[in-house]
Amino acid sequence: MAEPIFYTTLEHEGEAEFTEKKSVFIGHAAPVKSEEEALTYIKKVKNSYQDARHNVWAYLQKGEIVARYSDDGEPQGTAGVPVLDTIRKSGVTDAVVVVTRYFGGILLGAGGLVRAYSHTAKLALDAAHIITYEQYTELELNCTYSDYQRYLAELPRFGAVTDDTEFSDRVRLLFAVKDTAVDALFARIRELSNGSDVPTVRGKRFDYR
Repeated sequence: MAEPIFYTTLEHEGEAEFTEKKSVFIGHAAPVKSEEEALTYIKKVKNSYQDARHNVWAYLQKGEIVARYSDDGEPQGTAGVPVLDTIRKSGVTDAVVVVTRYFGGILLGAGGLVRAYSHTAKLALDAAHIITYEQYTELELNCTYSDYQRYLAELPRFGAVTDDTEFSDRVRLLFAVKDTAVDALFARIRELSNGSDVPTVRGKRFDYR
């Protein structure tokens, strides 16, 4: 049986606000598929808060392959790095976080800044809903109408997700199952068809079920 492969990211954009000693921290988090998309999102948030003293950001992509951050004027190590570390600790990838700070007139100190930026980043990530997908194998199966009815009753037992069904002289069924169920599904289809029907692999994708 294949080992399951998981992918954790953000489901949608999220926003959260936190106040510490009159300084207001506004966190934004979003899923991104490329560095360009991350930088575009950062620019959009910064444009929305041009009057703020700091717009700190960080993003993480492709696991640990791409990791960038900016303190945006805060003391080195007190802002961008804590935000990036918070993304890492959450387990997500392909995600960007921007934390905007409106200074309230009271200095927080290095430790206070680290805690405030980390906490706001976590609130934003939670608001964006951390979600874990599992890898699926996409399959195609061509069969007779009578066999189709039998397969239709069997596929739910393997957690199959039907993508499309085409009817002509035969039935063309497009579906996907978790990698961990592929071997058992192939064996069951061979059993039901006496070896005459064999699904073909169309590709891979991450899905949430």
